[in-house]
Amino acid sequence: MTENTDAAAEATTDEHGAAEHEGKDEGKHEREHAHEDVDESEGISLALAQLAVEAGDLEGNRDRAVDAIERAAARGADLVALPELFTVGYFEFDLYARSAEPLEGETLGRLRDAAVENDVAVLTGSFVEDLAATDSVETPADEGYANTTALLSSSGDLELVYRKYHLFGYESAETELLVPGEAIDTATVCGLTVGVSTCYDLRFPELYRRLVDQGVELILVPSAWPYPRLEHWQTLSRARAIENQCYVATINGSGSFEEATLLGRSTVYDPWGTVLASSGDDPALVMANVDAGAVSNVRSRFPALRDRRL
Repeated sequence: MTENTDAAAEATTDEHGAAEHEGKDEGKHEREHAHEDVDESEGISLALAQLAVEAGDLEGNRDRAVDAIERAAARGADLVALPELFTVGYFEFDLYARSAEPLEGETLGRLRDAAVENDVAVLTGSFVEDLAATDSVETPADEGYANTTALLSSSGDLELVYRKYHLFGYESAETELLVPGEAIDTATVCGLTVGVSTCYDLRFPELYRRLVDQGVELILVPSAWPYPRLEHWQTLSRARAIENQCYVATINGSGSFEEATLLGRSTVYDPWGTVLASSGDDPALVMANVDAGAVSNVRSRFPALRDRRL
């Protein structure tokens, strides 16, 4: 590891060897006096599953995802979110084609079963989708591969499909191997209007304005963000929460690859940009309450969005 900072959370280790995190009180004074309208005791319980991602270990990675969903549900989670390309590992470009599957493939099937069996909504993280093999929903191209995530209700219904809109071109093969997404949509899950973006999308604030125009209250950001860009990870995520006055939850992976090491730090930001819960760089389950009422309160008390001209 080239960098390390204290995580903004307290951690314990469970029998699976993964740290479990809940927000601590280092921001308590600020929230009590400036953010009275964010009541962390209300709303739904959101769990971010910062998985240990093993390169190319599709079955093992799926097993760890299902296990995390089960543990989060046991702790009272209503919605569980997984990281970007956790099935194969983002940096394993040579394995993309071999790991590709239709939308309604093995990954979605296993996670749907876990959602139903545990009565929780699930953001599936992302996997390499074989667009030619997908026939259940509209695709951005007739062939090729996409970095695709899905949002499932607790009854297993497919509420939203999001394909990474901005592909990463800097020292990455993503732009050569994948087809960018075209749709930017929201869905109502657990009483919240939820939107999705993926990792590199964080650098493009105009995408988030599209979500705000659809009434988004919670944005989930599955990611595979590596060292050394820790400051970017934290600053961009917090900025998206502040400028859009909504919850932003970033779900990173944990693990090392030949080309990079993921920096973890999965985090839930409230509509003021305050950290509610966060992790270090080890596997973790990060939990926090999110409440649609807090979003409307912040937007009415400090109505900056009303002053938009663009």
